[in-house]
Amino acid sequence: MTMRTEIRYGKSNVSLYRFYASPLAGVRPIPESSFTGRANTLFAYDVDVEVYGDSFLASYTEGDNSQVVATDSMKNFVHQMAIAYTGATLEGFLEFLGTQFLVTYPQMGWVRVRGRELPYRASMVPTDHGFGPSNVLFSHGRDEVGTASLDVKRDGSGTHVTHHECGIAGLQLIKVTGSAFARFVRDGFTTLEERVDRPLYIFLDIGWNYSDTRALLDPTHATYVPAEQVRDLCAVTFHEFVSMSIQHLVWEMGQRILARFPQLATVSFEAQNRLWDVVVRAEDGSRVVSYCDPRPPYGSISLVVHRNA
Repeated sequence: MTMRTEIRYGKSNVSLYRFYASPLAGVRPIPESSFTGRANTLFAYDVDVEVYGDSFLASYTEGDNSQVVATDSMKNFVHQMAIAYTGATLEGFLEFLGTQFLVTYPQMGWVRVRGRELPYRASMVPTDHGFGPSNVLFSHGRDEVGTASLDVKRDGSGTHVTHHECGIAGLQLIKVTGSAFARFVRDGFTTLEERVDRPLYIFLDIGWNYSDTRALLDPTHATYVPAEQVRDLCAVTFHEFVSMSIQHLVWEMGQRILARFPQLATVSFEAQNRLWDVVVRAEDGSRVVSYCDPRPPYGSISLVVHRNA
């Protein structure tokens, strides 16, 4: 019997907390955001490693582990590379990590490395000039987090990134007025009221790709797009823009992101409508309303926007 195999294995949820990584500097400012860099005193990420290659087939078919790198060894390798990394970004670390895996273990065909920020924010403390961020104390947040995924493969001269995806996950934005949803299809299944002005609460994940990975990995960071700037740009868009639907809103966000960052090739959105359910309205007709959390199911919206060549 002829068979074809696809082999991968690895280590997931490797949490790493490195002190005193290189500061992120050189980021170009944008009008919609105050973010221009970070100290990286605490460089904290959750990392996944997936290894691909036919060299590991014998471990499946014959129980021969002579080519297998133990996943516990992978975990230790991630931490050693976290110490050795001299850069300042999640994406740069993942590229460095993937390259070092391939250099160290020739039996690995290629690797996929993913990272997710572990959110720790500097606590605000008194200073000589009012309150400011502490350089030694951090609080664990439940905020949105930066994400990245890179595929690193071998080529004739070494290794290179063949696919990448950057992003920010877990945005939660509520706008109390200035959104609408009306003039949609009405038929025998429709019970939803039209709203020309409504609150809108969205859960939002955003992804983006660069036209050239050199812009992503440039050590000067002049063309690097921080997740914080994308977050702020989308928040400003939501604040300013009167949307007719979530579809209308994410389209506008996508247009503004691609206009602001010409180094990006695509931007994608995964959104959910999490608008709270009305419980009580004030009897005087004012805007005072009490809400509760919504019941599932939730409306979901997806969009990918590609820049024309």
